[in-house]
Amino acid sequence: MAVFKKSKKPQEQIADDGMMSLSGHLKELRNRIVVCILCLVVFLLLGLHFAPRIIDVLTGIGKGYGYEFVYIAPQELLLQYFSVALVAGICLSLPVILYEVWAFIQPGLQKNENRLFLGAMLTGLFFFVLGVLFALRIMLPFMLNFLIGLSKGSNITAAVSVGNYISFLLTIFLVMGLVFELPVVAVVLTQLGLVKVEWMAKARKFVIVAIFFIAAVITPPDVVSQVMVAFPMIGLYELSIVLCRFLQKKRHTEN
Repeated sequence: MAVFKKSKKPQEQIADDGMMSLSGHLKELRNRIVVCILCLVVFLLLGLHFAPRIIDVLTGIGKGYGYEFVYIAPQELLLQYFSVALVAGICLSLPVILYEVWAFIQPGLQKNENRLFLGAMLTGLFFFVLGVLFALRIMLPFMLNFLIGLSKGSNITAAVSVGNYISFLLTIFLVMGLVFELPVVAVVLTQLGLVKVEWMAKARKFVIVAIFFIAAVITPPDVVSQVMVAFPMIGLYELSIVLCRFLQKKRHTEN
């Protein structure tokens, strides 16, 4: 634990036995929280400045498929500016927040734990961005095209609330970003000894069925969209098994 670990901190925060005092830890925690909040506020204001452009880009994707957007409440568009700005602020602040978390707990981590934590942070960010890009470039065009196709041949025009549309996009981005975290979560759990690679391999058939069920829930009711989501998830699960086995063999070799 970081409380009991010797740390390189200012002298006034170090107790007589060379360990940081409780008040020193609380002051450090306060300072790091302040840094995270200030960073979030700065990026929130920056996101608010660019929010209209971001909204235009996102709605432009839908307009390319024939959607028309309206807002049905006087404050709806303004609230979407704040929603997009908040999401942008959190995303841009995330590297700083993760660094502050790591810097606070790092003195109490062993060498292998420190490598695991840093690796999980970096690869987690990478896979989350990869999931969002997959949703934006591959999954979203098919879904929007399918949904707008439901109104073809009828007298119904797709005039969508901008609030519902932005919420729909943010939900898709968040879901796919979290789905792509599967390899990172699997590696961390196996490295901590909470899950065994053998269990993951034996449960493969059940996991595939569960993946297709999840894909059917989060996508429109067409086979193409379900397959587009299910196959990457299956690939990520197989990648998780390969990575976990590789790290397991590497650990046995080092021991």
